[in-house]
Amino acid sequence: MTVKILSVDDSSLIRMAIARLFARYECEVVSAADGEKGLAAVEQHKPSVIILDYNMPVLDGIGMLRRLRDNPETKRLPVIMLTANSSPETIATVARLGVRDYITKPFDDAMLVSKVAKVVSLVPRATA
Repeated sequence: MTVKILSVDDSSLIRMAIARLFARYECEVVSAADGEKGLAAVEQHKPSVIILDYNMPVLDGIGMLRRLRDNPETKRLPVIMLTANSSPETIATVARLGVRDYITKPFDDAMLVSKVAKVVSLVPRATA
């Protein structure tokens, strides 16, 4: 089974950076620009892990996370928050909602890969 990473962030630069970062591994990266599109991507792609921003238009990260946790099919889907929001209240809220980890922006590439690798098996791509 192919590892699928869903990146949900309103910043196209962050989505591109995540896609580029994980291109070194045997996985598929899909992305969405807001929580509503993220939920649709979950339904369509069945990701192995979600990298989720907090502040987004349409439906923010907390709203998306709540809807994931309310659905029996996605209740245990691993989510890593990647956000500029580092308020203690936000961290406590997402912890109660069962996020696997919390990383603040700007983020360190190696740290993000390490956190994702704790959730899914990342196999480096063979070089030609």
